[in-house]
Amino acid sequence: MTPRPTLGQILRPFLAGPTAATLRLAPHQWKTLRALAACRTGALGGQAYFCPSCRREHVVAHSCRNRHCPHCQGAAAVDWLAQQAATLLPVPYFHLVFTLPHSLNGLIRQNRAALFKLLFAAATQTLLEFGAERLDAQLGITAVLHTWSQTLGDHYHLHCIVTGGGVARVPSRWVATASHYLFPVRALSRRFRGKYLAGLNGLFTTGKLAFHGQRQETATPAKFAALLRPAAQPEWVVYAKRPFAGPEQVLAYLSRYTHRVALSPRRLLATDGHTVTFAYKDYADDSRPKTMALGTAEFVRRFCLHVLPERFVKIRHYGLLGNRHKQARLAHARQLLGVAPLPAPQPLPELLQAAPRQASPVCCPFCQRPGLVKVREVPPRPVTLLDSS
Repeated sequence: MTPRPTLGQILRPFLAGPTAATLRLAPHQWKTLRALAACRTGALGGQAYFCPSCRREHVVAHSCRNRHCPHCQGAAAVDWLAQQAATLLPVPYFHLVFTLPHSLNGLIRQNRAALFKLLFAAATQTLLEFGAERLDAQLGITAVLHTWSQTLGDHYHLHCIVTGGGVARVPSRWVATASHYLFPVRALSRRFRGKYLAGLNGLFTTGKLAFHGQRQETATPAKFAALLRPAAQPEWVVYAKRPFAGPEQVLAYLSRYTHRVALSPRRLLATDGHTVTFAYKDYADDSRPKTMALGTAEFVRRFCLHVLPERFVKIRHYGLLGNRHKQARLAHARQLLGVAPLPAPQPLPELLQAAPRQASPVCCPFCQRPGLVKVREVPPRPVTLLDSS
């Protein structure tokens, strides 16, 4: 059976070829592609280990650690989750997804940082307001941005993990929601839509939106209002999933979503230098598994649609979990719930411990015996981009 290609094996010959120059990419997107192409090749250096048993040397190449690399996110996810485990409360958690209509995709593509920030604000403000109005309490929210569909198209949506209750101020107490129900989805959807469209109009009025190419003709108030009109008509999609049974289930979920990139390695099936074939689920056809073949340039273009703006934070916390005075708020919530002020360190579930990470090798790859000793740092070496190995 032919082994599946890695993203680096696809990118290295593509970046060295003439077709790469036809792509119109931002500098941070080119930087990401070069990092992913160099990952674990020796171009970034490495570490050499000596085996006392067979007296052979084994070199481990450094990874790129880029947040868009599908091979480098396992360790990052485990480290992040180890920190989050201490913030979970012994209450039900709800999972909601706020999705932007596709009619706004072109505008968002030209204003990614501003309109991603607006998505976070509109969704989380909606949830916090509902918590204050319906429970008279402050909720805790972790929000994770995803930008892709299964076929690497634009699909902008925000995953929100929300505490099933919150802290009321007067009198100070924990107010729980129903065990199976958070808030009415239609009401959430309409307020979310109103906030996002109001935010768009505010950015336009203050001249903070960019319009390039054919979009320049929509830079007048009348044309901009016409652009937003299709988005204002339908109900926006806010999807509420079944509540989690407890904190461990929340961690298991977060392990799958927080550090996910647009395309996981197991979905890559084949490449011949001209096309890339990958697997996807067709949600319009009862989630049936299918395959798609794209020209390499189109595949790379679609992948780059999901390279986030530089320094843009895609995981954010709000309410009880907001960064300011977070520890004090959590300690108060635990006191109200009658649990220990600080949880004892707990080992992560096996599901999370199994996430791949680049660590020092335990056994020699030649004789399979333990006892490898690190002997030196290996400097970076030139790696030809034409190398698809």
